[in-house]
Amino acid sequence: MSRGCSSMAAALTALLALGSQAAAQDASTLKKDMVGQWELATTERSKTCVVTLKGDTTPQGLKLELEPGCAAALPFTKEITAWSIKGLDIVRLQDAAGQPVIDFTEVESGIFEGLRTGEGVYILQNLAAARSLAKSMDQMIGDWSMVRGNGQTICGLTLTNTEATGDNFQVFLKPKCDPAVAAFAPTEWRLERGQMILTSKAGEIWQFEADDNAQWRRVPDTADPLIMLRGQ
Repeated sequence: MSRGCSSMAAALTALLALGSQAAAQDASTLKKDMVGQWELATTERSKTCVVTLKGDTTPQGLKLELEPGCAAALPFTKEITAWSIKGLDIVRLQDAAGQPVIDFTEVESGIFEGLRTGEGVYILQNLAAARSLAKSMDQMIGDWSMVRGNGQTICGLTLTNTEATGDNFQVFLKPKCDPAVAAFAPTEWRLERGQMILTSKAGEIWQFEADDNAQWRRVPDTADPLIMLRGQ
């Protein structure tokens, strides 16, 4: 082999070694980050289960604990005995034989999604963050007013915690709304990445971002802003 070919081969070997090292570090970091308490839930959080992932090794994988109510809320969790990291980014909850009960991949920081065929999507989320979101949702329930930037109220609406579709909940308009709002006619709402999302029956979306805890402004902003205020 020529000197040039030897150099290229050595460089390729070094790159492959670096890639393997980086992959091992990614998996190791993910394993470390996953140790702690997590909420396993349906997408709309109507059924939840607290899972504690531990760093201790067992013959089946890594240790975990399921809270007592898990089996009743999510029957498939009865099969789960351990957890592991597969590849670079898969968090696997597995049975005693090491087979996957459900595999999760991260869809945004601290939130993982997993699919069970015939059942649907499940969410694995840091417990503290999940409970913070639930508290935020609870604080949103009730009567709201939609007002213009000049303070003129143009519509009243009620956000409920009654499940609609997917991650959405029902919203009801009060009588005598401004024609623009009445034409939009939102039927569902949700919180998503710091925004309040109103959705119409036709699938049209209005997005609002919080100025503070009681005031949400429609985005993108306009010269005549639309603001949502609590209970006025």
